[in-house]
Amino acid sequence: MEIAGLNLAELFEIKTPVLELVLRGTCFYFGILFLLRMLPRRTGGELAMMDLIFVLLVAEAATHSLGGYDSVTEGFIVIVTLMAWNFSVNWLSYHVPSVEKLFSAAPLQIVKAGKLLKKNMRREYITEEELMDSLRKEGMEDINQVEKAYVESDGRISFIKRSSRP
Repeated sequence: MEIAGLNLAELFEIKTPVLELVLRGTCFYFGILFLLRMLPRRTGGELAMMDLIFVLLVAEAATHSLGGYDSVTEGFIVIVTLMAWNFSVNWLSYHVPSVEKLFSAAPLQIVKAGKLLKKNMRREYITEEELMDSLRKEGMEDINQVEKAYVESDGRISFIKRSSRP
């Protein structure tokens, strides 16, 4: 069937085996997920790591469907595979605590009782100036006002103020 010189049957024809497309999407999803898991928490910015991977891979699959794959349908198969894995990992992370620990980094303490934990800061590549910048954004000026501070799994820094005792 042709419309305006385009062969629609060819546009949607699947030439690559479906199992190969699913396997490609699966390998990329988990490969990138594990590679990014090794990076510092702040690498992904404000997005949760799994969300960042999902967005990147869907964009990559969509790009291929526009020119890299032989048909639009092949791109959609990879996108559906990525969506299925993203949903599955999120569902499993919610229902199975060990899966959550595998895919999401635990918060890392960087301040304890107003003292900087330099080793943990170095591990996440957080400078004192970056920490102080985040502290000021929370309305505090002095690190001694902080009981605890953590680098969360999404890269944000959270603070727990010291209780004001008389």
